[in-house]
Amino acid sequence: MGALPAIGARAELVRAISDADIQAFAALSGDHNPVHLDDEYARGTVFGGRIAHGMLTAMLFSTLLARDLPGPGTIYLGQTLQFRAPVRPGDTITASVEVIALRAEKGIVTLRTDAVNQDGVLVITGEATAKAP
Repeated sequence: MGALPAIGARAELVRAISDADIQAFAALSGDHNPVHLDDEYARGTVFGGRIAHGMLTAMLFSTLLARDLPGPGTIYLGQTLQFRAPVRPGDTITASVEVIALRAEKGIVTLRTDAVNQDGVLVITGEATAKAP
């Protein structure tokens, strides 16, 4: 087992969520909820327009764990999510992970996971657990 990241270690990525991303996620996941895909339907909802799938935005945490922290070879063990605000087509999301606890004897890392939009609004918060490589 390699060295574990330190408590407080952080990583982030920035990604614009496009309409093509939403369409591709719907095709891949099978989630064709009209709030994600139909402008007219979505205008009549509490959101007043289309929104991205929550899990589309949440997948950015998986990218960070596998790519950056803990890094390649990481095994995702669990994730809690609280969806706080909608993500709309065209929003730019900054996803971040921060190490908040370690179980060194098991190589387990606990990370805070947050995503904010271009206006600084927290859209998702949660906690991930992963086995470091």
